[in-house]
Amino acid sequence: MNALDCKSPTREQALEVLASSDEDLLDVVAAGGRVRRHFFGNRIKLNVIVNMKSGLCPEDCAYCSQRSGSKADVLKYNWIEPLTAAETADRAVARGAKRVCLVASGRGPTDRDIGRIAETVLAIKERHPQIEVCTSLGLLTVERAKRLLEIGVFAYNHNLNTNESNYAEICSTHTFADRVDTVGIARDVGLSPCSGAIFGMNESDEDIADLAFELRKLNPDSVPINFLIPFEGTPMGGQWQLTPQRCLRILALYRFFFPDVELRIAGGREIHLRSLQTLGLHLANSLFVGDYLTSEGQAASIDLELISDAGFVVEGLEDITLPSARHELVTLRRRGPGTVVAANV
Repeated sequence: MNALDCKSPTREQALEVLASSDEDLLDVVAAGGRVRRHFFGNRIKLNVIVNMKSGLCPEDCAYCSQRSGSKADVLKYNWIEPLTAAETADRAVARGAKRVCLVASGRGPTDRDIGRIAETVLAIKERHPQIEVCTSLGLLTVERAKRLLEIGVFAYNHNLNTNESNYAEICSTHTFADRVDTVGIARDVGLSPCSGAIFGMNESDEDIADLAFELRKLNPDSVPINFLIPFEGTPMGGQWQLTPQRCLRILALYRFFFPDVELRIAGGREIHLRSLQTLGLHLANSLFVGDYLTSEGQAASIDLELISDAGFVVEGLEDITLPSARHELVTLRRRGPGTVVAANV
């Protein structure tokens, strides 16, 4: 298999994966799972997002609930205090998180914003010196990227989101090239580059394949895979195009393109993968726990159960498993035949 030798699929092979039938889906997942286990074993890395500054963004990304002109009823606030961010990190670390991602809406950070981030990084690192701090603050200059590195930021996230030919359909206030440049700046100054995509935005199979090749050129250390959360009040509020099966094919394809890279299931997994989230763990070796930027995620306790039940372990918490007795899962029937309560059907 080419992926085990870290060779990219051909364009024809990529399109075959995306066009594969539901009958072949488990074979596709199994092939991706072999690659995933070859490079990452049965480990799952946990990450958490801290939304440092929410809403009121001047950019017009069509998928985003924080965009200019958004009518989505999301939280809007200015910069949170460093201690608040550190307390969120405390909760995540207790669950096994190894990376905290500090995110702020806006076109890009000002010098004052970098100062705020510096205070927050210090507050988190004083409590958890081992944790990786990632920031996602928009477009970067070389000078500000260097400053982030100096204050202890480990990684920088800036997703391409969609392929170059499709980019103008989702945003007009900055370009695909702007995003590519920011990822390159982050990598060149020594920040770990993190860049991925959002799927479910009218992209074709060809678009998905093109983006994989475009991302591969950036040589990212981690690739987050988001599935569109169609917020009411945004231009894409009515886009419900994804099925669990399509999500799994996309994850498998990006595992083939990034065999030895951290592949992270990010926003939208709960509403699009649904009961097939466990299969996603056989392809991705990383996921976000807790809430996202403006939407709530499922409880971390549920994620830990999914991970354990699927035979995986949280990185750094290998000795923590579910208890052998789970009496809380046993519920005596008190409805249906033999009772006055209607059956649960």
